[in-house]
Amino acid sequence: MHAMRRLPLLLVTSVLVAACGGTTQPPNGEETAVDPSPSSSPSSSPSSSPSSGAPADAVRAVEDLAATLDIPADEVEVVSTEEVTWRDGSRGCAKPGEMYTQALVDGLRITLRAGGRTYEYHSGGNRPPALCEKPTE
Repeated sequence: MHAMRRLPLLLVTSVLVAACGGTTQPPNGEETAVDPSPSSSPSSSPSSSPSSGAPADAVRAVEDLAATLDIPADEVEVVSTEEVTWRDGSRGCAKPGEMYTQALVDGLRITLRAGGRTYEYHSGGNRPPALCEKPTE
């Protein structure tokens, strides 16, 4: 009977330790470490870093500009692709009166040239490159 009184206390203690401790146990039973400190780097995995998407994003930008200008894609030159950290969700292309997420966003500035004119495409977060006619940064 005395052991029955300890069981609820033991369960509550186990739950509290699991909730406050430095590890979690997913449903598959494997223990995974949890880092409670904030990351000093905005990007945490190579697959989501801008450089891994740079060639694909540049191709998307070229295809978009060619379609916009109604010219063949081979008439669009990639001048540069630059990794940037945008100040907010506008990705360096803020529009007056619009509100944007206030967080740093890793992305790319893709500079293209076609017909003697230069164009900027900005990407970042999970958003594909978009033509930025009036860059704000």
